[in-house]
Amino acid sequence: MTDLDMRTPGELEAAERWTAHNYHPLPVVISDAEGAWVTDVDGRRYLDFLAGYSALNFGHRQPDLIAAAHAQLDRLTLTSRAFVHDQFATFCQGLAELCGKELVLPMNTGAEAVETGIKVARKWGYQVKGVPDGQAEIVVADGNFHGRTTTIISFSTDPDARDDFGPYTPGFKIVPYGDLGALEAAVGPNTVAVLLEPIQGEAGVLVPPAGYFAGVRELCTTENVLLIADEIQSGLGRTGKTFAMEHEGVVPDMYLLGKALGGGIVPVSAVAADRSVLGVLKPGEHGSTFGGNPLACAVGTAVVRLLETGEFQQRSAELGARLHDGLNALVGRGVLAVRGRGLWAGVDIDPALMTGRQAVERLAARGVLAKDTHGSTIRLAPPLVVTAEEIDHAVAQLEAIL
Repeated sequence: MTDLDMRTPGELEAAERWTAHNYHPLPVVISDAEGAWVTDVDGRRYLDFLAGYSALNFGHRQPDLIAAAHAQLDRLTLTSRAFVHDQFATFCQGLAELCGKELVLPMNTGAEAVETGIKVARKWGYQVKGVPDGQAEIVVADGNFHGRTTTIISFSTDPDARDDFGPYTPGFKIVPYGDLGALEAAVGPNTVAVLLEPIQGEAGVLVPPAGYFAGVRELCTTENVLLIADEIQSGLGRTGKTFAMEHEGVVPDMYLLGKALGGGIVPVSAVAADRSVLGVLKPGEHGSTFGGNPLACAVGTAVVRLLETGEFQQRSAELGARLHDGLNALVGRGVLAVRGRGLWAGVDIDPALMTGRQAVERLAARGVLAKDTHGSTIRLAPPLVVTAEEIDHAVAQLEAIL
């Protein structure tokens, strides 16, 4: 039992008693937050180095986003897509222009954006590319994480996400991440899309080899295949650019966006592509009661405006360099390797010292919240409002537990 287990027993026991055990949270009960800091029910403050898996890129309760939500709550929250509301076009236009695309299809969760992208790619394949009905194939990467719906877990290679949830949806080919030759071999006449994360987050913040995505782009163009970038975690400033694909100078045919798009306030996701792709959808073929609702659009518009200034992308690039310098100084001193871009890092702890779970528990005991993944790897993704001093503090706490 850790020191953390001694606090807030009532709330922890109630959560254990009344909820399905689909998560294994750290024994911390948060009641308040602002910026890069959260406070538990006992008044102890923690530096948030997870940021809601990048949903909180702009920090907790960012003033512009909270103001937009408050103003919209007093006016209108939901109409359904049966009607048009006064926030819809503003959001869609702003996001389309940010992405450099012609159309946007708003949804709610990241998994919904991925499912939407899959449906659109298949329909595009049948109606535009001429793939025989029912034969469309999408190529994905080993180690991917795109969500946990039954279709998405059908092409997952994570046993926790996949095992015992079959039968699985056909139509996917899995190749090693970062292996351009394997991808070329997998693409055939019935391939309609290549679906990839620019950086694999759940796998441990894996960055592909330099030039990989340039090769993927060339291949997709040559073979008339859609390149779909899942930027749900990597996008909207996280890596020091608006989109992680920009680091490779590559523009995908379709962006899948979510998490930070809702500012940590409401779930907002979207698919962005040109009319030649998203235009294949007709009324009644796809939809969502809450997708593109007034509250979501008001918050999403405020998010887009924050990103238009470039301030957060610059902060991520500059502070990310400081974070990685600090982490790389620990290599050989309990850390085996560090990966990532911007304010996003995967840190491999020496398994002889501790597991990833033990590492994040010990960090939490020292007032820093992070998340483990796969053995002795931990992920660090602070809000983009974090300061240089806070980064140094978090790195010092990691050094201390090592």
